[in-house]
Amino acid sequence: MPAYLDNAATTPMRPEAVEAMLPFLTERFGNPSGSHATARDAKKAIEEAREVVAAGLGARPHEVVFTGSGTEADNLAVLGAHTAAGGRVVCSAVEHHAVLHATQAVGGVTAPVGGDGVVDLDRLAALLGPDVTVVSVMLANNEVGTIQPLASVAALVREQSPRALLHTDAVQAFPWVDVAELAAGADLVAISGHKFGGPKGVGALVVREGATVRPVIHGGGQERDLRSGTHNVAGIAALAAAVQATVDGRAADVARVGALRDRLADGLLAAVPDTVETGDRSRKIAGNCHVSFGGVESEALLVLLDGAGIAASAGSACTSGAMEASHVLVAMGVPADRALGSLRLSLGPTTTAADVDLALAAVPAAVARLRGS
Repeated sequence: MPAYLDNAATTPMRPEAVEAMLPFLTERFGNPSGSHATARDAKKAIEEAREVVAAGLGARPHEVVFTGSGTEADNLAVLGAHTAAGGRVVCSAVEHHAVLHATQAVGGVTAPVGGDGVVDLDRLAALLGPDVTVVSVMLANNEVGTIQPLASVAALVREQSPRALLHTDAVQAFPWVDVAELAAGADLVAISGHKFGGPKGVGALVVREGATVRPVIHGGGQERDLRSGTHNVAGIAALAAAVQATVDGRAADVARVGALRDRLADGLLAAVPDTVETGDRSRKIAGNCHVSFGGVESEALLVLLDGAGIAASAGSACTSGAMEASHVLVAMGVPADRALGSLRLSLGPTTTAADVDLALAAVPAAVARLRGS
């Protein structure tokens, strides 16, 4: 059986999410903006989902805004808050492109991180000031899995930039950590359904009471006029089901998957010479195993692993035919040759011991083949 080790990219849908979604693809098809019974049924489903999502994120129901993706939620947070207040935007140098590019679009700047991927609080402080109105620091990194000290970031922002709204991209964090607790100091919190067993095409943004953002999509005024467009009722219902299942099973998943991740990482370090683990494992989410191999290019490695039945990804991207090191690894100070030989194996609730066994056999063999040894 193939081993799916790319859960950071997307996850299989949870049975609870599929079950919740199906009725709204068939008989419960109403548009919640209407006034008749069929429409009211859809509206009721959305508001019930809103309550579930709010509880999972430590928010009030009226603070939850449903979006079409995590990227849209991040853009609404960064661009919407900047449009409302002007001023300067600061984000960490290792943000997902949804935040990084939005920040760059309004002339914002990035705060450096250390070799462990953790934002440098002293250097962040040097970038803050009374004219900063948006600060964005992700809760957990999508490539290397590093969990950021968000409470310390929040305290610093309140002190140095009291006008600023703090946004956190919690897309990768939600399956593994208590976002309600760790993101309690953030004004804006983004998630995406397909990262924790929900469907693609639906996300959410918490907009805390008192935080002002302006819409980036204009139209019929849905979602408190913050996100116009007909609701994806089926997706929203499934998102809520996935949120509840994730919260209910998180502790058990973290324990089991974390043990599998440790066995995988330790096994690769022992079996493959010139292998380096990226970042500090003690500060990572449980599902992330990120390593780099000397003398190997990720692109070729992924081809061999795919042929061996392993779905994985790399910490580098191919742009216009030229391999370029990941901006996350560059920001962490990883040498270019090492960054271009990186591998991200991301585990999830459906990962099994057999998947890890297959990876521990296939990855060393593929690396040895590419090295000609």
